[in-house]
Amino acid sequence: MPQLFEIHPEQPQARLIRQAAEILRKGGLIAVPTDCAYSLVGLTGDAAVLDRIRKIRGVDERHHFTLMCRDLSEIATYARVDNAQYRLLKATTPGAYTFILEGTKELPRRVLHPKRKTIGLRVPDHPVLSALLAELGEPLLSSTLLLPDEELPPTDAEEIRDRLKKVLDLVIDAGSCGLEATTVVDLTSGAPELIREGKGALGPLGL
Repeated sequence: MPQLFEIHPEQPQARLIRQAAEILRKGGLIAVPTDCAYSLVGLTGDAAVLDRIRKIRGVDERHHFTLMCRDLSEIATYARVDNAQYRLLKATTPGAYTFILEGTKELPRRVLHPKRKTIGLRVPDHPVLSALLAELGEPLLSSTLLLPDEELPPTDAEEIRDRLKKVLDLVIDAGSCGLEATTVVDLTSGAPELIREGKGALGPLGL
């Protein structure tokens, strides 16, 4: 059975954040609340974590994973960003957006889209995730916790723990977590291309 940490949504307990980070460093897979829906997260370089997320989600290697980053400087380390893209990212982060960008050589090839060599990147606007990313000092590989053949992600920590008790190491409960996913925008072709409309408003994207 996964551990369950009850963490304050606005003032995360440092002790619990450190323990969650240690679980991740040991190859753990965690369900965390975000500014949108719950997500599955693990360390980017851990191939076993990648396989575990794919199995839970029921997706193949063509599924776009997302790197959750602390800030824009981290995004620029892991993706190729020109001046126009940077201005758009600066205007919309942190927030409920995922941007598809070309990955850099800093990333393992296995986390990139096999043909396009792209990755989703986002800066979440959630104090618990921000604290966890700061403690780790590196991005988290993530995917929305959407189970196969279900239209909406689960929102209750106890339910997630019970349903995924054999495949998760930790569930973080930080109170209410929404259902709506991020707005996904492809920036690889120059002009923003809307892939999925979600919680993030379209106005700042010029769409």
